[in-house]
Amino acid sequence: MRRLHLLLATLLGLPLAVTGWLWLTMLSPFTYDRPDHLPPIEAGPHEVFVYGTLRSGPIRWIVTGRAGESRPAILEDFRRSALDLEEAPGEHVEGEVITVSAEELARLDRYERLGLRYERVRLTLADGSDAWVYRRLLEEAQTASP
Repeated sequence: MRRLHLLLATLLGLPLAVTGWLWLTMLSPFTYDRPDHLPPIEAGPHEVFVYGTLRSGPIRWIVTGRAGESRPAILEDFRRSALDLEEAPGEHVEGEVITVSAEELARLDRYERLGLRYERVRLTLADGSDAWVYRRLLEEAQTASP
């Protein structure tokens, strides 16, 4: 009987713990304060090139409140390097472009910890369109942040 209680507690507790962690790290107002030096977000729509976890519709739904549609895209002269992109002439990164509102972009900024872990820059994609791309901040900038 004790094993059954332990199994039930695990089966119920684990999803709740994961859900709580996702909320706390991605959506909670308690774990991220937008740095004051960042410019305000302009009214949307905004196109964002995603190349990692945000390619997943369920992750986008958790972060922005909707999965949204995406289109395949390529960022030329870059390559993936762990959680970042680095310039690499002749190489490319496959990803997707999502279109988001200003509020959804703010949620993406929270997820990426804009100004603390990542910066958001405009880059030109292979098809000639421009999109926001999140790139890791240099280590020195990250350690200098509060």
